[in-house]
Amino acid sequence: MTAVQIMALSLVALSALLVVLTRDLVKLTIANSIYGLVLVVLFLVFGAPDVALSELVVGAVAMPLAIVVAIVKERGE
Repeated sequence: MTAVQIMALSLVALSALLVVLTRDLVKLTIANSIYGLVLVVLFLVFGAPDVALSELVVGAVAMPLAIVVAIVKERGE
């Protein structure tokens, strides 16, 4: 395993921890989006560009958008 792969895995672990420990919903949405982008980098480092593109669409765009819509509906705005 190369140093770049180890660094990518460490970033994924740190961003996952950030998602788990975040209590505010807006900050959670931002942390979740960052986690998705870090996963994209991880997949690119390990040589899976097709999986990285799928993760980019789902993890960094669609999921945070769904969370924002849920927050807005929950707050009644």
